[in-house]
Amino acid sequence: MRAANQPFPSLAGPWRSVSGSPLIGEVLAPGDKSISHRALIFAGLADGESTIRGLLEGDDVLRTAAVLRALGVEVERDVSNGTANWRVHGGVWRTPDQALYFGNSGTGCRLMMGAIAGREIAARFDGDASLRARPMGRILDPLIMMGANAASEENKLPAHFSGGALNGIEYTLPVASAQIKSAVLLASLGATGTTSIIEPTPSRDHTERMLAAFGAPLSIEENPNGGRKIISQGGQNLTPANIDVPGDPSSAAFPVIAALITPGAHIVVRNVLMNPLRSGVFTTLKEMGADLSIENERMANGEPIADICARHSPLKGVAVPASRAPSMIDEYPILAVAAAFASGDTYMPGIEELRVKETDRIDATTALLQAAGVETDAGPDWLRVVGCSGNVRGGAPDAAPVKTRHDHRIAMSALVLGLAADNPMTIDDASMIATSFPNFFTQMASLGAQLTPVS
Repeated sequence: MRAANQPFPSLAGPWRSVSGSPLIGEVLAPGDKSISHRALIFAGLADGESTIRGLLEGDDVLRTAAVLRALGVEVERDVSNGTANWRVHGGVWRTPDQALYFGNSGTGCRLMMGAIAGREIAARFDGDASLRARPMGRILDPLIMMGANAASEENKLPAHFSGGALNGIEYTLPVASAQIKSAVLLASLGATGTTSIIEPTPSRDHTERMLAAFGAPLSIEENPNGGRKIISQGGQNLTPANIDVPGDPSSAAFPVIAALITPGAHIVVRNVLMNPLRSGVFTTLKEMGADLSIENERMANGEPIADICARHSPLKGVAVPASRAPSMIDEYPILAVAAAFASGDTYMPGIEELRVKETDRIDATTALLQAAGVETDAGPDWLRVVGCSGNVRGGAPDAAPVKTRHDHRIAMSALVLGLAADNPMTIDDASMIATSFPNFFTQMASLGAQLTPVS
């Protein structure tokens, strides 16, 4: 197994995508990144051994596994009949010998802050330059309200935690963020008393579902206006569980949209998570006229999954409801690519959260589309794409490669655009794609996509 801190030399440097034969075939969606992080962390907290199947073995998730090992948790990977199973023996954590390094993983870092906040250990959290630039105050504030001993400069990494007793609080989320919610819920497990989280707009609920699987159910009160109140009782211990990780809808969106914009394409992406708080991009694509069918619907570990069949489709521009943003926040860059091939404008409001991702994704997506000859407009919390009715220029002759800004979703979005554009698209680096979709190139190539490194 590749260690979490090793680079991806085969992907480093520029890559190019070129239009060609239609995309045909079927692929298995890579494991969901959000659920993979949670499965590892919850298993590390449980007293005993848990087994995880289908874990996303991308760089971000491997960082979380490495951090758990540094905290004294036994984490092993076994392969049987070609399938990788991860065994995690959780229990007592120890003070690590060195800083907990999360690379570019915001999810792993923020959730682990909640998990470690009330434990009798000291730890220093750190990450790469991109993660160091991302805001951490939204996580630290509620944890400090609960009594956590935490400190950082300008609410960014590096951050320091030292163990202390926590008390339950009532906390209203300032933004729709599953990371904030999950950090507080993880901290609440070891707190005294009751913790109540008021969620004005529902965010992805994988933590709530998985806590139940690990023996710590929550009380949830639905608000008639659409919000929720989540109630967690302190002093709960997690019990081991066996988890099957479903396919990531954020990753599945890339081959799906590649098929929708490529003439003659017909693909199936199997085992995709269809949680209604994560599947907003597929709802939007159907509104745009996409030929999508959801097949073989079933449940796994309390999560709905299905296979998605996608065929090339003439798309039309739409206004995406701002209320849908939490259910598809990571998919806006690739949705903007679909919008570029549509007829008419696509307006995407309520996406201010994109400003504080791995990079400013509104700005990066705008730059990507403009480099491909697509007209765009943007504001603090919105993006508008003027569709080209299926005829997108792609990269200009002798143009510099698209700057991915070390953002995996920008890199993959640019490469997907090039698969259906008049001219190839070139990106400056592809190494970071492995953080979320380590087999992106092999899967896309198996469908017929022409992706090649640039010497």
